[in-house]
Amino acid sequence: MATAELALALPAVILVLALCLTGLTLAVDQIRCEDAARVAARAASRGEPGPLVRELALSRAPQRSAVTVSTGEGTVLVVVEAPARDRHLRALPAAVARAEAVLEPGVTP
Repeated sequence: MATAELALALPAVILVLALCLTGLTLAVDQIRCEDAARVAARAASRGEPGPLVRELALSRAPQRSAVTVSTGEGTVLVVVEAPARDRHLRALPAAVARAEAVLEPGVTP
């Protein structure tokens, strides 16, 4: 009887573990996107060139991330978006982070 209970419970435990690991992966990707957006926004606010800002963001963001840098009146906005890693669960949301910084004095957009 214990063998039958174990045979029924083991797949459920494995499924719960898989869901927990997927959630952890999504959380790590979100944190990496936020870090990448902050670093890129800081660099852009200092007046670093666009390709360097993009490279800084991509070096910290998850693989296959998209980085958008836009400047407005006195501010710079960086958006980093990383698709979900798990290709089997298409319903998972992408990790998206935005960071805005004020341009430092003397920096022109």
